[in-house]
Order: sequence, then C-alpha cells, then structure tokens
Amino acid sequence: MTGTASGWPKRKPLPAELPRTEIRHEPETTTCACGCQMKRIGEDIAENLDYTPGVFTVERHIRGKWACAKCEMLVQAPVPAHVIDKGIPTAGLLAQMLIAKYLDHLPLYRQEGIFARAGFPIPQSTLAQWVGQMGVALQPLVDALKDAMLAHPVLHADETPVAMLDPGAGKTHRAYLWSYSIGAFEPIKAVVYDFAESRAGKHAQNFLGEWRGTLVCDDYSGYKALIAEGVTEAGCMAHARRKFFDLHTSHQSQIAGEALAYFQKLYTIEREVAELEHDDRRRLRQEQAKPVLDEFEIWLKRRRQQAPIDNNWIENRIRPIATGRKNWLFAGSLRAGQRAAAIMSLIQSAKLNGHDPFAYLKDVLSRLPTQPFSKITELLPHRWQANPS
Repeated sequence: MTGTASGWPKRKPLPAELPRTEIRHEPETTTCACGCQMKRIGEDIAENLDYTPGVFTVERHIRGKWACAKCEMLVQAPVPAHVIDKGIPTAGLLAQMLIAKYLDHLPLYRQEGIFARAGFPIPQSTLAQWVGQMGVALQPLVDALKDAMLAHPVLHADETPVAMLDPGAGKTHRAYLWSYSIGAFEPIKAVVYDFAESRAGKHAQNFLGEWRGTLVCDDYSGYKALIAEGVTEAGCMAHARRKFFDLHTSHQSQIAGEALAYFQKLYTIEREVAELEHDDRRRLRQEQAKPVLDEFEIWLKRRRQQAPIDNNWIENRIRPIATGRKNWLFAGSLRAGQRAAAIMSLIQSAKLNGHDPFAYLKDVLSRLPTQPFSKITELLPHRWQANPS
C-alpha cells in the first residue's frame, strides 16, 4: 500500500461498478460579503461506502378476471409455478436462505433473528421445512450432475467427519460427508457430496457404482476395495510428502531432507505446467517430471532397507464443509444430511464455474418447476446460462 506525504496510506478508489447515490452540499448563500454573486469554479468529491441490510418486499401477483357477458365465459391467467406450491417464499428468498446456511455458514436460528430484525420473523421450524423441500426439489439436478461427473476418467475423492443426531440416544455420533469431483485439469468443473452414516468403504463403492477410472485419493483403506475391483489408484503426493516433512521437522532427518528435495523439484514442474493444455502438460511431465520420479524411485528402493500430482484439489473442495460444521452443530438425521449434501453440491459447483451462487440458485429455483426433465441438464452449473427474462 502506497503512502502520502502525511504518512497515511493512500486509499484505493471504490469500485466503479457499485451504484452511487449523489448527495450534494452547497453553501447556504452564494452571495459574497462584498455583495457580488459568486461563480461555481469546481467541486471536491469524497466517497463513503454504505451498506443496507436485507429488506423484505412483497410480490403482489394480481390476476385479472375477464368474463364474457353473453356466454359467461371466465378467463384468468394461470397461477405462476413456484418451487413450493402455494408457499409464501419467492425463489430469491429461498436462494438467500440456502446460501446463508451452506455458503456463509449461518445456522437457521441465526437467520431467524436476522429476518426478525428485517421486519418479518420466520420461525426456525419453517426455515428447516423449506430447506428440506429444496433438497428434494434439487435432487434430480444433483443426480444429473453426478451422471455427468461419472463420465470422466479421472476423479478425486476425500471425506470429512460431520456430527449427526441420534434421536434414540439423545446425542450425536460421527457421520461422514464424502466428496467427489472431476479431475482438476478438466474444463468442466463439478463437485458432488455424499452424506453417509459412516466412513466404511462400501459408501464409496455404492456412490461410484460401475465407474472404473483413475481415482486420486489418500491412502485410506476404505478405497482399497475399489482398487481391487478395477479402479486405478493415483496416490496423493502431498500425503506422501507430509510423512517425510514430519520426520524431517521432528528429527532433522538427513534422509527425509533428501526426499523433500525430490518433492520440491516435482512441485516446481507442476506449477509450470498447471496452466497448459493437456498435450503440452503431458509432454513436459514426460520430459521433466518423469526423470525426477524415476530417480526418486531408485532412491526410495535403495533406502527401503499419471494423474494429478496430489489430492489438494478435492481437499480444497471439502474445506468449506470443515468450516461450516462448526456452525451447523450437527445434521438432524441421515435424510437431512443427504439434503444438505445435494444443496452444497450445486452451490460449490456453481462457484467452481465462476457463477454467483445466489444468482444461480435463484434462477434455477425459478425455472425448475416448469423445466422439462429431458432438459434438466441445461440447469447444471457448467451448462447454466442466466434466464434473460
């Protein structure tokens, strides 16, 4: 940040795209003390950033009734389709609620308080009911997103614990949110979450089904059954490096330091090829990374006495879950966790494709009630285009 002669940092101008409200300030009188009329010779402008919290408005849908006096025919426009039939929330309100809960990590009881301050308290129980209805409504879209993802030959996988309420015991137990995404270098960006009551490998098997490609994952044993069934394992280099890093940090191991030097060479190459096209990336990896790996393999064998280099791509996709679970407290049930996974799949995939998640969800929830099932893939995050109307 640059400084000024007074020593204070120079403030950057506020973004030009923000709407402006002009407030003009002029002297009470423009007549000089000598009696002459002053002329305006310029102006000084100062800008301040303002923010107005959410304000409720009401959409009034007025449907005129038209009747023929002769034959008594009555004509009236049909009721517009809504994602919650005969419900009061618009697609915009529902989208805001979902974004606040699953992207901004605001539990429903906090949203209840925020809505109350905005002039209309919505009970937490009602908000929870809306969340469940949205999970059901959006599930076909998530299923289509999963089908599109499973068409790709390279996937990432990871999992993270989430507390789930056990109503019979009156306490929570550990459930898991599994995360799957298309390879980091693919032009299509998508992530799909799967909520399961445990970390058992059967959940990954059930989710991936007949898919047989290359799975980038850590060394968790739950994935081993998939490997035995024909899935190709691509181990995460970051996890492998971590073992040597910990050894070097704890014991200043010379051998671990030598291993870290190989990892450094490999990651330097990865940074150089990350923005290249597939063919160029493959060529440079063969020319530069393969000799390093071959030498590293020889080094490892002496000391024993191609997919993405690591799994950081999916670990970054699951990080919002680790952040949000601190505020969610727990999932109320397996079904509630599955609904949450569906909604988060679309929100995070929209972000990956560069969309404003609120604009995406609002538009999708507006169009979903009348969208033919045969054209539902048009609403997938990587294919979505905002409705011009």
